[in-house]
Amino acid sequence: MWQLTKIELFKIFKKPRTYIAFAAIAAIIFLVQLAFYLDGEKYMSFVMASVESSFSLEGNLMNGYFIFFVILQTLLVHVPLLISLVAGDMIAGEANMGTLRLLASRPVSRTSIILSKFLATCIYVLLLLSFMALLGLFGSMLLFGSSDLMVFKSDKLLLIDRADVWWRYAAAYGFAALSMITVAALAFLFSVFAENSIGPIIAAMSVIVVLTILTTMDLPFFNDMKPWLFTNHMLNWKGFFDRPVDKPEVLKSALFLIGHIVFFVSLSVCIFRKKDILS
Repeated sequence: MWQLTKIELFKIFKKPRTYIAFAAIAAIIFLVQLAFYLDGEKYMSFVMASVESSFSLEGNLMNGYFIFFVILQTLLVHVPLLISLVAGDMIAGEANMGTLRLLASRPVSRTSIILSKFLATCIYVLLLLSFMALLGLFGSMLLFGSSDLMVFKSDKLLLIDRADVWWRYAAAYGFAALSMITVAALAFLFSVFAENSIGPIIAAMSVIVVLTILTTMDLPFFNDMKPWLFTNHMLNWKGFFDRPVDKPEVLKSALFLIGHIVFFVSLSVCIFRKKDILS
């Protein structure tokens, strides 16, 4: 299995499209950091205007922890598209090149083939998120220093002590990984049906966009649907920046995402095992 996974990783990183995600993330992080470096004081003055009229806050509020929190909120909404570029190509790309039939004829079970491809996709997702964390967090700390983390909620402002920040970011990284792997599993499932990678990429993003819209609509009919939509749970990494952390709610969301991953991958395996490969 691991040997097959290494081959799939080689295939992933051999394609130029793989590096689009890394380049896009680096560009966005650099632009956000540059914007805060040049105009951060004006932004903070505008945001803190109503707060400073009632409270006196001291210290370096515009620090690396705060900048990275802003980056996370910006990027984790758009990263699914970048992940779909690779996940949607895993099976459909082979079919498009005419190598899928040759691959399936090897003395290896189809289940091993599909699982090794999905494992390679998961490793790609983790590497992408690690790159984002390395460049976003440590780069921001290098430019802006570190201090207490200020988090804006809809109805309150939280100030988290710097000693209490690291475990929250580590937990948020793990939860974000589950969210992005769920997206990868969905695109991977669509890839099993197609013979061109454009279809799975568009299909996966269309599903995510539609479900995200349903998640954000505050109507009674949609409110009943929200608990069953995985997009409603994907951004619950923010729960680790509450005080106290709502552990049952975060755990519930994590288990919900894991259930979706297992379902999407299991369905992919079942369909691929029965698939009549003609290309």
